[in-house]
Amino acid sequence: MEIENAAFKPDNTASVVKPYVMSHGTMECRSLKESRKFYEEFLGMECVRHAKPAMVVRCGMKFHIVAVEVGENIHPVNVLNHWGVDVGSQAEVDRVHKEAKANQAKYNIRQVLDVVNQHGVYSFYLEDLDHNWWEIQHYDGFQHDDLYDFGDRFSMDDDAGTADLKELSIQTSK
Repeated sequence: MEIENAAFKPDNTASVVKPYVMSHGTMECRSLKESRKFYEEFLGMECVRHAKPAMVVRCGMKFHIVAVEVGENIHPVNVLNHWGVDVGSQAEVDRVHKEAKANQAKYNIRQVLDVVNQHGVYSFYLEDLDHNWWEIQHYDGFQHDDLYDFGDRFSMDDDAGTADLKELSIQTSK
């Protein structure tokens, strides 16, 4: 799927900060060298080492992740703290899932969860060598646009239903 123009003017006239883009996020890694192999060869991301302890990772759109090498000081995260990667079809999700299982040792992938239909996407999660979680998903359309076009579907006064979040029971591997 080719996205012609992923930019839009945010409606932030009433906010304190007047940003024009959300530019980046950060994640920890044990080793830039080992993680880069996973990001480029497995996930298909572009990487540039822009600083001695860090590199930037991107795919498409004008947003990047800064991967910071912290060695053994890494902080594992829960699957709810994950990065989403969209692919073009359900068959592609299945193919990548099969490749993740087959190449688990090669890329030091800690866990590969089952493929499921959930929250409107066909997807699976995997935990990488640095305890970062990735959701490989297919959505029929461009989920980002649809989520905002649909607008709020629940009141902020509604209970969040955290007792029903099955993801809270998924443990990071050791």
